[in-house]
Amino acid sequence: MEHLYRQNITHALKILRRCIPGIQDGLKLGRSKDIASWTQIVDSKLLTRLSPDFPIMATICGGGSSGKSSLFNSMVGEHLSPVGGSAGLNRRVLASVHRKIFNQSNILSALFEPFGCLPDPLKDTKDLTVSGHPLYVLSDAVPQNLVLMDTPDFDTGAKGTYINRDITLKALESSDILIYVFTNSNYNNRENTDFISEMLTGIGMRKCFLVYRVYPSFETEEVCEHAMTVARNLYGNDADRYLLGIYRADEDNSVAAGKRFMALHPVRKTDPSFITALQSMDSRELRLELLSSILKDVLIMAGDFLEHARTSRDELRLYLDALQTAQSHCVHEALKHFPMDRVVKRFVEIWTLTDPPYVKAMRKTGKVVELPFKVLLDTSKKVKDIFSGSKNIKPQQDVTDKVDEDLVTAVNNMHYKTVNPEISVYANLKDPVTRQMREAVERIRADKGLKGNHNPHIEATEKQVSLTFFVSAHPVVFQEQEKLRNRDWKSVLESILSRRDVIVDLSQGIDQELNNLAKSFRSKMGIWTKIRQTFSAFLNVVPATVAVTYILSTGDPLGAVGIKVKLTGLFGLHDLYALVAIPATTGLKRADQKQLDDMLGPIVQAWLNNKLKEVKDLFEQEITGGIIRAAKDAVDEADALINQIEANIEACRKAMTS
Repeated sequence: MEHLYRQNITHALKILRRCIPGIQDGLKLGRSKDIASWTQIVDSKLLTRLSPDFPIMATICGGGSSGKSSLFNSMVGEHLSPVGGSAGLNRRVLASVHRKIFNQSNILSALFEPFGCLPDPLKDTKDLTVSGHPLYVLSDAVPQNLVLMDTPDFDTGAKGTYINRDITLKALESSDILIYVFTNSNYNNRENTDFISEMLTGIGMRKCFLVYRVYPSFETEEVCEHAMTVARNLYGNDADRYLLGIYRADEDNSVAAGKRFMALHPVRKTDPSFITALQSMDSRELRLELLSSILKDVLIMAGDFLEHARTSRDELRLYLDALQTAQSHCVHEALKHFPMDRVVKRFVEIWTLTDPPYVKAMRKTGKVVELPFKVLLDTSKKVKDIFSGSKNIKPQQDVTDKVDEDLVTAVNNMHYKTVNPEISVYANLKDPVTRQMREAVERIRADKGLKGNHNPHIEATEKQVSLTFFVSAHPVVFQEQEKLRNRDWKSVLESILSRRDVIVDLSQGIDQELNNLAKSFRSKMGIWTKIRQTFSAFLNVVPATVAVTYILSTGDPLGAVGIKVKLTGLFGLHDLYALVAIPATTGLKRADQKQLDDMLGPIVQAWLNNKLKEVKDLFEQEITGGIIRAAKDAVDEADALINQIEANIEACRKAMTS
């Protein structure tokens, strides 16, 4: 069971160790220091220590002149660490390492990973009085599964500056248990115990032994009372749970002078001798308990990273939605004018080419009746206004000039929105995508704990049935935005204008669509009796009289006159309507007008859908493509990593409770 626990935890942690820094890089989360600290904890405190033969790191710590070095020397059976009456005499960490551990280089490197270096062998005890790398001695005196470390005083210094605190901090961070030595003069020093408490409870709750260096005249009850004061300062109400034992070392001048070793005596009747307590510690049980505590904290941090990543992913997705919605608007803006007459004439050509033989024969003999439509042709230039109450439409400019004007306006607008630090886009509340975007705004704002519309990164302003989004560019796209800003915009604009034929020409795709429409019309002529009567009117009147301008809107325009074609937006828009003006031809019956609408509508729809796609591709090739690809790739990668992080956090939690 224990082996399975370690195996499951190790597997899940390795995935989290890879995915959390991965999502940090992918989403540019800006928490590199936090994540670096987290990965260091995972590497040094969990992954390397899940091995069942990993030794216990026990660190002797305490204030100045408390007797730490005397205790270390007593435990290893040698006078190695300098002792004396001067506080702060030792400046380095000294470790006692069993030969068996020393021969396992991977364990040794893991033990001293917090120091950023391997320890050097102790050659001269005077080296301990000079700052530097940790030092070690090989010793068989302490239990084989234990590495014992002596540390410098952590309270030597003045005015908040402690000369040994950094090196002591690293030693405490690497520890599994602490041996805290204190005296009557500092047992209730909250600054000292607060520092130790932070190390004990910061990441993982570690246990400790308390060693009270005290005058022989102190009664056991008083020693125990003082020790429990220290314990409560360290652990609060959980002191009994994490206290491994209380021991006293009576003051002895010969010990202070380094002539004798320190003798420890248990204070409570339930505590064994100190060496017995060390030898009897179940390293696997202690390690699993400690690792579970550390793992709990690590998973809390991982959950925090996960929530941050989700929010960032949602912000990126919202920015992508806003950008694509803005692009959809600009694409439609580029298609305000188009050669509708050319489209319909091409349809007429296709229709006549696919006429049955007997119809072609009738055309050759002039038996196709056209007289009723000559009157209509005389009035073909009289086109009603597209909106009621407006003036008559003025003569159209050359279509190519209009296309150029619309294309330049749309392209400049798209470029501005793409490189801007913030993008604004108008959307219709009836659109499902708009509702999804609004829900994303509300969710992100809730995650950030924000109220109102004052977040500089994301805002939505609602007016009646419309919504305007203001979304800041995500860090993922900053590099692509900068590339676009650095491009020669004049040459980009010229390149786009050189391909204006994308709008005005009839592509192979639209030609196929028109062929399909012709076949569809013919298949329905058997039941459309009115088509038999009016199709000649369609073929003759429309090509000469249809206006070349259409207007898009996101709802039913009031007072519109003409053919209204329902289209599907390219992205994030409500169903659009293309209004194509048709001539106010005198004598054309309402039923015939309806029939023309039914036939011309599909032709308009086929052409417009084709052109929308082509102009969208042109915009992405020259303006938005790099940013959209970067955002999509980052969203897809984030989705995959978030799923893995969620699954493996859950796997760790299940392993902990099983």
